[in-house]
Amino acid sequence: MRNGEEILDAIRALPLDREVRLMEVCGTHTMAIAASGIRNMLPEKVKLLSGPGCPVCVTPPEEIDAFLGLSMRRDVIIATYGDMIRVPGSTPGDNLARRRALGAQVQVVYSPVDAVETARQNPGKEVIFLGVGFETTAPGTAAAALTAKEEGIKNFTVFSMLKTVEPALRKLMAMDDFNVQGFLCPGHVATIIGAKGFAFLPEEYAMPAVIAGFEPEDILTAVLRLLRQITAGKPKLENEYVRAVSENGNTLAQRFMADCFARHPACWRGLGKIDGSALKFREEYADLDAEKRFPEYLGEEAVAGLSAKAVTSCRCGEVITGKISPADCPLFARRCVPEDPVGPCMVSSEGACAAAYKYMDYDG
Repeated sequence: MRNGEEILDAIRALPLDREVRLMEVCGTHTMAIAASGIRNMLPEKVKLLSGPGCPVCVTPPEEIDAFLGLSMRRDVIIATYGDMIRVPGSTPGDNLARRRALGAQVQVVYSPVDAVETARQNPGKEVIFLGVGFETTAPGTAAAALTAKEEGIKNFTVFSMLKTVEPALRKLMAMDDFNVQGFLCPGHVATIIGAKGFAFLPEEYAMPAVIAGFEPEDILTAVLRLLRQITAGKPKLENEYVRAVSENGNTLAQRFMADCFARHPACWRGLGKIDGSALKFREEYADLDAEKRFPEYLGEEAVAGLSAKAVTSCRCGEVITGKISPADCPLFARRCVPEDPVGPCMVSSEGACAAAYKYMDYDG
């Protein structure tokens, strides 16, 4: 791999006659771009935008309100990744951290396996794991749930908010104001679904696409390849992350997902309802489904009935669809800061606002 300066020289040498907007669809890319200062190294005509690649950020407020309500039951332990602790629902400041201060039992775990262990150790409690993520975390969630089933652990369920990337990209590209000329595709997701999982971008939409790794040189190489496709007018799918991503991906992980989950509609922050974008438990695994165990809190009708109206001018939905940059939100670095976040993009370790704030990767 060439070093960063050589790649930048090659990028700067390209004959760009107009602004080119490229979108990364992975929160890890978002953080890596900000940490390395890549955005400011590129020619002025090359813009990098953050897409719906942060699972916490795309989770709609009504789902957050639902598990916040459930968390106050005395017989319930909420097990969650750390990113979800401070994500507010429809009311600013109302999050799992606040509910824990009010007496809710909330445990931060590093994997769904830890949540299963919590259920083993607390047989008198209902342990609900908040399953958040894309195809990257879905196989591990499925494996943990199946382990609980095989071991006969009856007090463990999962509230699956798992989502898939392809339907979201299709919805994004169908938006009237969509203005992106190429995608940096998520390397982590591609390790699971394979490079072929993103072939639809050039084949159906004539959209240049490069699967990228996470080192600065990886990202710069992906940008260079995208720009070469655009200037040549020849969109295709390229796999820059060949050391980790194969054509067909991880077939064992795919089997776990297919065995455990079925596709359902899901609501995404900033994108609305998207058919086939949610991974929900199949009927044969209904005993692992927190929505079935607690329908009065987590069932489809209960979630839909929540009043999840925005009460601030937080614009996370526009940030994660590339319509604005974090600094364009009137709350950014003013009312909304990591110590007191208003929206999920400032909370999550993969959020665009958190990355921009931490590394001062913005104007203003």
